[in-house]
Amino acid sequence: MDVSSIMSMQLMELQQTVQMSIMQQAMNMETTAVAQLVEQMPQTAAPSLDPNIGQNFDMSV
Repeated sequence: MDVSSIMSMQLMELQQTVQMSIMQQAMNMETTAVAQLVEQMPQTAAPSLDPNIGQNFDMSV
């Protein structure tokens, strides 16, 4: 291998590394944004159901 092909390979590897770094930063920013949206969602109370609901059923033939 000559010097120019080695340099070309190293440049390609550097470009891949930079692209992965940029993608990772974008994913981290999106994750942070989603976490903030989830935190800002209004909290709704779960409906209080009768504890006997769903325990028995009537069956008629």
